[in-house]
Amino acid sequence: MQKTTGNERMDDADLRAAEELTAAYHKMTRELERVIIGQGDVLKQILIALFSRGHCLLEGVPGLAKTLMVSTVADLLSLKFSRIQFTPDLMPSDITGTEILETEEGTGHRRMKFVKGPIFGNILLGDEINRTPPKTQAALLQAMQEYKVTIAGQDFPLERPFLVLGTQNPIEQEGTYPLPEAQLDRFMFRILVDYPSYEDELKVAETTTSGELPKLQPMLDRTEIVRLQQVVLKVLVGKSVSAYAVQLVRATRPKTDEAPDFVKKYLTWGAGTRACMALLLAAKSHALLDGRVHVSGDDIRAIAKPVLRHRLVTSFAAESDGITTDHIVEKLFEVIREPE
Repeated sequence: MQKTTGNERMDDADLRAAEELTAAYHKMTRELERVIIGQGDVLKQILIALFSRGHCLLEGVPGLAKTLMVSTVADLLSLKFSRIQFTPDLMPSDITGTEILETEEGTGHRRMKFVKGPIFGNILLGDEINRTPPKTQAALLQAMQEYKVTIAGQDFPLERPFLVLGTQNPIEQEGTYPLPEAQLDRFMFRILVDYPSYEDELKVAETTTSGELPKLQPMLDRTEIVRLQQVVLKVLVGKSVSAYAVQLVRATRPKTDEAPDFVKKYLTWGAGTRACMALLLAAKSHALLDGRVHVSGDDIRAIAKPVLRHRLVTSFAAESDGITTDHIVEKLFEVIREPE
């Protein structure tokens, strides 16, 4: 990995850490493939979100190993894993924790004690996040944004790194509370977990029915991950690449002059400024995992769909014509050229 000219913010220690991250990523990929078969892109996007300090929505039908995928990543990185099954009767205190009245032995004095909930982990899997009422969703989303929980006026910080992965079932929508667009925007990525190929599915069926899953060798730890998150921030982004990311996002806003005609036809609302930030930050992690300390337009295009797909609101015309947000992003790649 060569030092990029003009990248004064990265010292030699940062460059060594960047090289270590690239090497660790390739080792992690090989280890994860021993347990998770055929979901390489999904795993890469989860790791990008982790190193970018973002959160993810995982959308896929049941039975595609989403829970196994997340818990395996936590084991591999020596991180504390928590899982919450979201239900209509789940209360905010079931996530954040609650105060209980405790009597001290010997003195008999009573005091309130805060008992931490499952949110106090490093990787939190929220299964079917759209099955719980908005009040409970809001409690989780506040913690995602502020990295703390407030109980009775007292703040309890969450341990870093902190990654939330919420799952949604795209099939069954009865009895759900869809996340509003403003809350969806808090997630860096919306990752689509698709069916595996025939070869991968055959391998999964044979592997999981012939013995126990292999034990993985842990890599990195909490302190190293926090350090690498800081290194990601220092990755060089040229003016032209930053401009390209901003132009892509601005072109999604149908009520502006910068929007192409197909955007004005198929979108009713575009992405906000947080999408620009997510694009550039995730592109930095993508570049590092690929062994580079500078971001290119290819990095922007590689992560644009998971960054933008949940931030764009389609119109009735899009639904009628079968146009998805991914189609619109692909079309934007054709009309928005990376500046020289």
